[in-house]
Amino acid sequence: MSENQAQTALPGAGIDRGPAAVGDVRLAIRASLPAVLGALPMGLAFGVVVAQSPLDWWWGPVFATVIFAGSLEFLILGMVVAMAPLASIAATAFLVNFRHVFYALSFPLHRVHGRAAKVYSTFTLTDEAWALTSSPEANTLSRRRILATQACFQVAWVGGVTAGSLGGALIPGTVVGLDFALTAFFLVLGMDAYRIRKSVPVPLVALVCAVAGNLVFGEGMLVAAMTMFVVFLILRYPFRGRKR
Repeated sequence: MSENQAQTALPGAGIDRGPAAVGDVRLAIRASLPAVLGALPMGLAFGVVVAQSPLDWWWGPVFATVIFAGSLEFLILGMVVAMAPLASIAATAFLVNFRHVFYALSFPLHRVHGRAAKVYSTFTLTDEAWALTSSPEANTLSRRRILATQACFQVAWVGGVTAGSLGGALIPGTVVGLDFALTAFFLVLGMDAYRIRKSVPVPLVALVCAVAGNLVFGEGMLVAAMTMFVVFLILRYPFRGRKR
C-alpha cells in the first residue's frame, strides 16, 4: 500500500499529527518560504489598496479568503467598486485565470486523495503552488506535503492582505503605485526563469505574442497571447528533443 493510500485508509485521514506528518509540513514550509516572502508584499499592497478604496477594510480578508487569486483580486476590486455587471466579472476571471487550464495538465492532483482534499487543492492551486509541485523532482511529494504547501500560500496571502487592510488607513492617500507590486512580482519570476533556463528565444517569443495579442485584441489579449505562445512551445518541442 502506497503512502497516500495508507493515509486515506486511516480514520480521520488528513488530520494525521505523527512525526511523518510534522516532517512533511516542515518541508513544505521550508520549500515555500522564498515564494511566500515574494508574494507577501503583494498581499500587503492589495490590502492597502482595499483600505484606500470605498470599501470597508474587512473586505480585504474576504477577497483574499474567498477569491484567493492574487492578480485577479486587484481587477475584481476595481470592478466591484465600479459596480460592473456580474457577467463582466465572470468573463474577466475566466480570461485572467485561463492559464490554470494548462496547470491542470501537470499538477499532481492524482496524489491528493479524498474528495474534500481534492476540492481544497483545486481551489488553492496558484502559480507558486504549481511551480513547487509540478517539477520532475516533485513527483514523489506526498499528499500532506502538497496540501501543506498550498495551505502555506493561502495563510500567508490572507495574513498579508489582512495586515495591509488594517494598516492601509495609516498610509497617506497621496502615495500611489502600490498596485504595481503585481507587475513587479511577475517580472521577478520571469527574471528567475531566465536565469535558470538561459533561453533567449523563449522570453522574446513570449514578448512578441503579448504585443501581437495586444495590438489585435486590446485588453482581451490574454487568451490569444497564451494560445500563440503554447503553439510555439508545442512546435518547438520536437526540435528540443532532437538536441537531447
